[in-house]
Amino acid sequence: MRLEQLQAFLSVAETGSFQQAARKCGVTQSTISRQVQGLEAEVGLSLFHRTAYAKLTVGGELLLPHARKICQTWRNAAVELGDLLAGKQPELCVAAIHSVCAAYLPPVLQRFCHDYPNVQLRVTSLGSDRALKVLKDGLVDIAVVMNNRYFTQAPEMLVEVLYNEPIEVLMAAAHPLAQYDRVPWPELICYPQVVFKDGYGMQRMVQEQFGRIGAKLHAVLELNTLDAFRGVVRQGELIALLPHSALLDARDDRTLAIRPIAQESANLKVSAILFEGFANGKSAIYPTWTREVVLVTTHDRMQIPPIAHFWNLVREFVPPVDVIKVEKSGS
Repeated sequence: MRLEQLQAFLSVAETGSFQQAARKCGVTQSTISRQVQGLEAEVGLSLFHRTAYAKLTVGGELLLPHARKICQTWRNAAVELGDLLAGKQPELCVAAIHSVCAAYLPPVLQRFCHDYPNVQLRVTSLGSDRALKVLKDGLVDIAVVMNNRYFTQAPEMLVEVLYNEPIEVLMAAAHPLAQYDRVPWPELICYPQVVFKDGYGMQRMVQEQFGRIGAKLHAVLELNTLDAFRGVVRQGELIALLPHSALLDARDDRTLAIRPIAQESANLKVSAILFEGFANGKSAIYPTWTREVVLVTTHDRMQIPPIAHFWNLVREFVPPVDVIKVEKSGS
């Protein structure tokens, strides 16, 4: 059963004539007749009495309300799809990591609201892994996150790298590690740490890095907001490994200190007491430890104007000039 068959049937039922139905639909009478005959063959019943006036049979009377409902549903769908392509969607949902939401998205949001005042913009701050999952589940339209190739390598995903940024050490101003211009790894691993909760890409990244170098991560507290990180670290011995963009607000706080991590040479050997992984002379520390921040959506969503426009705004405004692009510096 095809839509054009139902439309031909409705036209004949409403006009009472195959000829008038053909005129109404802008096709030949033979086309209308062929569509109705095909429909009758499929349902196994005659739908019209072929007289001077095309009168519905019992089967035709039964089919009529269903045909009207099906055709009306299609018209409604066609209107909604047309509105979607015209940029008339009711809302646009974005998931982004905390640091991007706080530091880099505000000009994007302001510009989008100006350009699409009738689209309700909804922004949720989530951890990277959670944000990518809700994107995959269709609950948001765009994600700005730390890359996780487990999610982003799916063929339907469209991914663009925005920037790479270094991981730095946040500590209290009076912390022993504040004496270093660049914190050495053997010193860094000796202190208890505050980490993001499970489901946040940064927790996974820190755990992977410690595993890579054969060191034990002493995580004593899990948090999920940058304000909480600053408040806890400010109190004393605890430190946190956080990306550059997450520490912008902390740089003017005199009670806190931020230090880069020392770039160890490729052939560095560290005491087995500190670094089990180096007991046999192995070296797993990379010259610079960074995270990759990406813009993600699905290919089909880029056909929708507001989503494509938001995507282009993020590309224009993120990152701003204060982000250190490690890959461009050749580090």
